[in-house]
Amino acid sequence: MTAAANLPPLAPFRHAVFRSIWFASLASNFGSLIQTVGAAWMMTLISSSADMVALVQASTALPIMLFSLISGAIADNFNRRHVMLIAQCFMLVVSVLLAATAYLDLMTPWLLLVFTFLIGSGTALNNPSWQASVGDMVPRSDLPAAVALNSMSFNLTRSVGPAIGGAIVAAFGAAAAFAINAMSYLAIIAVLVRWKPPASTNTLPRETLGLAIVAGLRYIVMSPNLEKVLLRGCVFGFSVISVVALLPLVARDLLDGGALLYGVLFGAFGIGAVVGALATGSIREKFSTEWIVRLSFCGFAICALTVAASPVAWLTFLALLVGGGCWVIALSLFNITVQMSTPRWVVGRALSLYQTAVFGGMALGGWIWGLAAESYGPAIALWIAATVMIVGAALGMVPRLALPALASLNLDPLNRWKEPRVELDIKPRSGPVKIMIEYVIREERVPEFMEIMAERRRIRKRDGARRWSLMRDMEHPEHWVESYHLPTWLEYVRHNQRMTHADAIVGDSIRQLHSGSEPPRVWRMIERPTNRHASDGQPKGMIDLHQQG
Repeated sequence: MTAAANLPPLAPFRHAVFRSIWFASLASNFGSLIQTVGAAWMMTLISSSADMVALVQASTALPIMLFSLISGAIADNFNRRHVMLIAQCFMLVVSVLLAATAYLDLMTPWLLLVFTFLIGSGTALNNPSWQASVGDMVPRSDLPAAVALNSMSFNLTRSVGPAIGGAIVAAFGAAAAFAINAMSYLAIIAVLVRWKPPASTNTLPRETLGLAIVAGLRYIVMSPNLEKVLLRGCVFGFSVISVVALLPLVARDLLDGGALLYGVLFGAFGIGAVVGALATGSIREKFSTEWIVRLSFCGFAICALTVAASPVAWLTFLALLVGGGCWVIALSLFNITVQMSTPRWVVGRALSLYQTAVFGGMALGGWIWGLAAESYGPAIALWIAATVMIVGAALGMVPRLALPALASLNLDPLNRWKEPRVELDIKPRSGPVKIMIEYVIREERVPEFMEIMAERRRIRKRDGARRWSLMRDMEHPEHWVESYHLPTWLEYVRHNQRMTHADAIVGDSIRQLHSGSEPPRVWRMIERPTNRHASDGQPKGMIDLHQQG
């Protein structure tokens, strides 16, 4: 059990910035849910195809899968407040156009999907910056509660928004729902304009978009715990989206209801999610991360089976309460695990990759379950989806796929490393750079040294090192040399500035094993081909005669 788990669930509200943005997001989420109901129900009116109805959900999730990685790189390299403002203003414009098109009765099924895709694109740009900014608004100890509160914000509106949205659509039409969504962006835009986050202390040049994306992918690949979260999150999103995507068909075909019933059922899902968000902290105290996720899969499977078989609305309502709770508990736990396992310099990219996995699963699932409903009916589609959910729970029984315990690591920058003084006239672009570090290790300590160096290799490669190797002197076997390459001097500096307090534990352990009379010796070498003269590798103060005249 971590200290964070013992904090009150509303503790993040002590921080004024988080509180203001949370309430503004609540208004925006309220509008988004009304828009979701309007779009889903409008599709049932302008198209008789079940897969087109399911594609409304898929078209919103697809851009998050496609663009989140780029958005994560942007979130880690640009002012996150500015990124969120651009995204919110873009969604405001698209929502106004959507409302106008619906009001003028110009809407077609594919045009509706285009609008929902564009709104999803704005969400894809906004989400990594918003979620990464939470760590800038609250201390790390409040982060799990803040993530749960953000989930509650969305699902609180889900508890009443769909029912109100259904009533609005039934009384005034979908255009009114779209217009309300457009107005809901104004509050969050106003709060973001007033918010003045602390200026970044990073003095290095901004990474190019391509390098930033590669660095984010590399970090995930070299972080096995994060890979497990992405896999399980993808399976969860793929399977459980079936209930949400097919809910309009459940209301219309299985329960013989209309837009109001659909809104009420969607509201039940939201009520369950609010309860789940409030209970997340206490549940984390009693169960491990893996068991919580397994139970969430199984709970959602029970929800899907009940919805498929239920002949009455009240039973479907109760099943959706369970599904909503399982939905928010699992997704918030995935999110918390990613944030607590990732340092600030790459958290936007890590969250974007997590969203790519989850929403990619949702987008694919929305399409697949729509096709299944078109061919076999929504009840059979939900039975198949419930089977996949059981498989998702069973994946946790495979040791390599089981989720790790939620640990509170100190991932703040170490700030111990200082850029060394060198005698050559080195520029940021100079390179490649080769680093060699010599250790003296007594024979009886070699097994422990090798185990720690395996972790050192992972950290080095995760933070950008290439061609890492460990060598042993054949004449003096107590001498070991660690070596690795970086493409430029700038990347070498960036590599060292990425070190966290948690990473330093490994380095300190290696130095304790070192038995030399002096600290481990470090060589910093720049590679120079013999067939060209490089001005960035000459001693300082020398004049390059080849570049004169």
